[in-house]
Amino acid sequence: MEHLINQRVKEIEISGIRKFFNMVSHIDDLISFTIGQPDFPTPEHVKQAGINAIVEDFTSYTHNAGTIELRKAASDFVENKYGLHYKPDSEVIVTMGASEAIDITFRSILTEGTEVILPGPIYPGYEPIIRMMGAVPVHVDIRENQFRFTLEMIKPFITEKTRCIVLPYPSNPTGVSLSEMELKEIADFLSDKEIFVLADEIYSELTFDRSHKSIASFLKEKTVVINGLSKSHSMTGWRIGFLFAPESITKHILKVHQYNVSCANSIAQKAALEALTVGIDDALTMKKEYERRRDYVYERLTIMGLEAVKPDGAFYFFVKIPDNIPLNSFDFALDLVQKTKVAVVPGSAFSEYGEGYFRLSFACSIETLELGLDRIEEYLLK
Repeated sequence: MEHLINQRVKEIEISGIRKFFNMVSHIDDLISFTIGQPDFPTPEHVKQAGINAIVEDFTSYTHNAGTIELRKAASDFVENKYGLHYKPDSEVIVTMGASEAIDITFRSILTEGTEVILPGPIYPGYEPIIRMMGAVPVHVDIRENQFRFTLEMIKPFITEKTRCIVLPYPSNPTGVSLSEMELKEIADFLSDKEIFVLADEIYSELTFDRSHKSIASFLKEKTVVINGLSKSHSMTGWRIGFLFAPESITKHILKVHQYNVSCANSIAQKAALEALTVGIDDALTMKKEYERRRDYVYERLTIMGLEAVKPDGAFYFFVKIPDNIPLNSFDFALDLVQKTKVAVVPGSAFSEYGEGYFRLSFACSIETLELGLDRIEEYLLK
């Protein structure tokens, strides 16, 4: 029966991140710098809120868009943190993680033959959805621009078919963010154009050198903001994301969301409410530790002579493979894990423009980072 499967589904592949992780995860004593999973536990008070929801039988369907209490808390959160204003009753949707928010956005705005402009390298979760919609992903090579997806990089790729531009900042895999000025330049350029912006801001609470700024501050009417609790509150498995957009957009996206999942997990919604209210600043302690790790890793990479842009957000380094190593990124990562039991993600997982690099996650203890980097240094010396 396989020949009856949708051809577009046949043509997409499992994420290169997961593919490589699954390939090596069975290795004993493996040090893994692969999956973007915070190493902190979900805060205790948030877990207790989830437990209480079960005990109190809060286990039924909620409003399709999520409980109004949670939507109000999410609206207050982004206003308090980033100065964004969204009406809880009509401009906020609680989703099953940021991934579902991305999916339902693309399924609502894309049609056959339309184009989506994305930076390259980029997280692999966008392109398959775009292709399944019959739309065309247009990657822009930003490697020579310090991984910055600025207006000058975007302009040459705008066509009459352009439907959406993806701004995933802080970035996975590079850790780079855009400045307020860079965002405003893009917003000013798009102000008179019928082009959506999908702003994936899942790492917005994990910025190091300046506060996060959203392009929605300048271009709310055309922007869909994606956020969630996976990274900020170490709640990856709870699967709570948020979608913010003007009512004229959300009223249509909500229909797709309804037929997709009905509503987000009710128990997780109670935990999320706790996270956004009592735990509004839970990310600060984690961020401080991530920053300490970032500085340590950057110093070690520099000493090794490895080239990497110092990230100002998220918890990744995107590192250039030395020119004297005659391996593509996948073979390099495989060779590294076989010889040192240290796993990194090959850059090719992040589009063709990630080739020649590897991603290293520093979402692990300093002691683990030290041991893993020692092994990488020994590998390079040999």
